[in-house]
Amino acid sequence: MVTQNEDFTPEHAESEHDFAGEPDGFGRLWTPHRMAYIEADRPSRDAGDGCPFCAAPGKDDAEGLIVHRGEHCFVVMNLFPYNPGHLLVCPYRHVPHYIDLTDAETEEFTKLTKQGIRALKAASNPAGFNLGMNQGDVAGAGVAAHLHQHIVPRWGGDMNFMPIVGQTKALPVLLEDSRQRIAASWPTD
Repeated sequence: MVTQNEDFTPEHAESEHDFAGEPDGFGRLWTPHRMAYIEADRPSRDAGDGCPFCAAPGKDDAEGLIVHRGEHCFVVMNLFPYNPGHLLVCPYRHVPHYIDLTDAETEEFTKLTKQGIRALKAASNPAGFNLGMNQGDVAGAGVAAHLHQHIVPRWGGDMNFMPIVGQTKALPVLLEDSRQRIAASWPTD
């Protein structure tokens, strides 16, 4: 819902330089559902201690948002996606850094990243992709204790003022709809 402070008048300001409370011309898009992410307890360094990537494989695919399960790694939808179809490739093992992966995990991690890109191309035909890992809290990792790689599909014009000015992302498709479409498009190779 977009609202403005219509009750405020300049007479409420203590001086002409006191802009606190003055209308700034911006509307407000209230997104209280984001507080679940902002206030969430972050998992500890210990496996299973509130770690969403340790918990997901123990759920059914729809509940865990899992797109594909491999032997050493799995692919899950991002619960707070940057774009529709935003995937995360995770090892089953609770490790924080890429260099902590075994050779077998590294091989499958890479294979699932490539398959994720192929599945997204088949499911929604993005024009490009952002791939990346944020390792450590200081690097911006939301779940620093459990390694995960982002696969973010991109389309021309998918960036607008909302994320920059409003710190809000408009997503035109539900997570479960994206998960089903991507899982159905997953390559068999």
